[in-house]
Amino acid sequence: MTPMTGIRACVFDAYGTIFDLASATARCAAIPEDKRAALTALWRDKQLQYTWLRSLQGCHADFEQITADALDFALASLDLEGLDCRQQLLSLFLHVQAFPEVAETLRQLRAAGRVTAILSNGTPSMLEAAIQASGLQGLFDAVLSAEAVQVFKTHPRVYAYALQQLQLSAEQIVFQSANGWDAYAASAFGMRVVWCNRYGQRPERLPGAPDHEIASLAELPALLGI
Repeated sequence: MTPMTGIRACVFDAYGTIFDLASATARCAAIPEDKRAALTALWRDKQLQYTWLRSLQGCHADFEQITADALDFALASLDLEGLDCRQQLLSLFLHVQAFPEVAETLRQLRAAGRVTAILSNGTPSMLEAAIQASGLQGLFDAVLSAEAVQVFKTHPRVYAYALQQLQLSAEQIVFQSANGWDAYAASAFGMRVVWCNRYGQRPERLPGAPDHEIASLAELPALLGI
């Protein structure tokens, strides 16, 4: 494998890539164990649908409201409204845990002189809470929220915002996402992309194509020749 060259910054999606979304429902004892996976999946699916639909409608709401709306839909759909766990789940989502390899990967990248950043749909306060909860303070040079441009990924304006804030060209950035739709969209925008395909998903049928595919962010430093 030939290492990627010319990379000055490593930009990461947050939810599903840096932070493990399943960690929220897994820590809520009120949710029956046999419904936790279904709740996690439906909550996430609806959360993403609402970002895309609101972007198309031109009816922006911040990611914290969208997350709450999606949770309400998921709880109602799974007949879990009576468990009185809504506020606990929203709090747990704010304090999602990082995947185990993340901190060491970021340390390696920074030691090698790479700029590290998050580019996420999450609001600044949501991202700060997750970073603090995961002990990742000081490991990001920039935390960039789509809230600044009032639209969500996969809109090109979000990826352009990262270039603007980092003052780098698309060719100088490698973008990492565990979400196939996000990885393909960033590639179509012009970024170099590593798809962290944690769950063995099939390739998307969308414009763009990731430059590389890995199963864990622990593989990223070697991919960059570190």
